[in-house]
Amino acid sequence: MDLGFDLFGVAALAEIRGEICLSEKTKSKFDWGISLGLRLSDSVLEDIQDAPTPLYFHHYRQANAFLDRGALIISSFIQNLGYEALPIPASQIIDWEKQKGHLSHKKVGSLAGHGWIGRNNLLVTPEFGSRFRLVTVLTNMPLPAGKPVEFGCGECLRCVTGCPAKAIKEEPADFDHLACFEKLKDFRRKGLVSQFICGVCVKACSPLSGQPRFVVNPFQIDI
Repeated sequence: MDLGFDLFGVAALAEIRGEICLSEKTKSKFDWGISLGLRLSDSVLEDIQDAPTPLYFHHYRQANAFLDRGALIISSFIQNLGYEALPIPASQIIDWEKQKGHLSHKKVGSLAGHGWIGRNNLLVTPEFGSRFRLVTVLTNMPLPAGKPVEFGCGECLRCVTGCPAKAIKEEPADFDHLACFEKLKDFRRKGLVSQFICGVCVKACSPLSGQPRFVVNPFQIDI
């Protein structure tokens, strides 16, 4: 938290180890994933209407740079304690056809207990909705892991009605990945942004009222 992160948790990786896109030798060394999150600017998101803005694109990149730097600092700290650590980039696609990175930060965040995978196919937390970005540090340092929480979107359909691609459905399992990606490509073709991002559903998923500013962390750090 002293580094400026807004979310912190630890996930046991056994359940998703097979989905991690690293060599078997490398990923077999790591049993835990440290999930770190940075809250996005409400003011930047509120400026979005039905398409990404240049301001959001800049904010998105700056947030990723912050997350990557923080993950590097934490990895170095862990390594200096005598353990192994591997920072996974916040936003690095290694398979464009399937839109996949080295791992799913949102799945790690879900296993760490931050929140649940919502109708918008994003991680949703009571504290921030989906208005945050994530990064992950893999490690063999023994840490107390969090536990997944139940689906908590309730009857909220703001992301469903706001999605410009009509990709978000009432049932999370029905999310239309292809329709979403086609809309992202359309935004890029129109020159709105130079990366496959949107931000409309992120804006729609605002925090639930009356929730605490920070998550409870397993180390009971005074924050």
